[in-house]
Amino acid sequence: YSMKVCIVGAGAIGGYMAVRIVNAGHNVSVIARGLHLAAIKARGMKLIEEDNEFIAENLTATEFIGELGPMDVVILALKAHQITPIVNDMSVLFGPDTVIVTLQNGIPWWYFQNFGGDYANRVVESVDPGGVLFKSIDPDRLIGCIAYPATTISKPGVIQHIEGNRFPVGELSGVKSERVQMVSDLFTESGFNSRILDDIRSEIWLKLWGNLTFNPISALSHSTLVDICQFPLTRQLAATMMTEAQTVGERLGAHFRIPMEKRIAGAESVGKHKTSMLQDVEAGKPMEIESMLGAVIELAEVTGVQTPTLRAIYACVSLLDKTLSQEKILIKGISKE
Repeated sequence: YSMKVCIVGAGAIGGYMAVRIVNAGHNVSVIARGLHLAAIKARGMKLIEEDNEFIAENLTATEFIGELGPMDVVILALKAHQITPIVNDMSVLFGPDTVIVTLQNGIPWWYFQNFGGDYANRVVESVDPGGVLFKSIDPDRLIGCIAYPATTISKPGVIQHIEGNRFPVGELSGVKSERVQMVSDLFTESGFNSRILDDIRSEIWLKLWGNLTFNPISALSHSTLVDICQFPLTRQLAATMMTEAQTVGERLGAHFRIPMEKRIAGAESVGKHKTSMLQDVEAGKPMEIESMLGAVIELAEVTGVQTPTLRAIYACVSLLDKTLSQEKILIKGISKE
């Protein structure tokens, strides 16, 4: 049967999911802004894959969440800091059984919610300052999800799929519930590979393990994944950072099912790929530093783990981010005259 799905943040990943889910016959609404929204309203949303093109015309696109009503599934495809300003507006989307699927990179705000052990119900301040999301979003509605595909917005209203189709999902408690099966089925029939995990947090660490390492090194060195892995000094730096992070994850009960060398080899095999953080640097956009690095350093403090290398890289990449944002303002100021 057709489900009502709202994708909050129809960017590169959210847009990819939207077109595919519409194509599987569901009733999809997307929240977008600016030129991207105008293009979707005028021409529908287009997805370009290696051998296919899809256009989703019959989707509802708006900037205003208040125009929508209760959904079966809400997919949160924004960065954590972008959710905070709209968290109160989202309540119109929630009926009694609405599930929220979270796609944030890095450590999510809900990490310690529905979590056993000593650290239960802590707020992760670096991704959720003041615990706004922690307090505002009922953790019992949440399904965790990790987005593995690489996609870009090639122009407003047009999503280019580069590779990958994995969106593993899991309940925060690890239970294989009817609703997590329902989300997995929805994703599967939309053409995604969506395994149900009994330990979503370990999978979050596995993806983060590479992101918190290769993203900042590539942003600082303006180099691609293969360059970093094949240059002995940065390969060793990556390994040191990964070891520090693994110690933190394991203190919190996460399991790393892939050995570190294999994870590094995986990054190397991607080739001359610019990481998202390097793309942000080149585009003059703010980098996702807090969820990838800041949060891990915060969790290291909580668990009493020393992370000197992570802290050094965090300091440098944070300064780079600050400098870029100031320079950009300067350039914009000059060009206005």
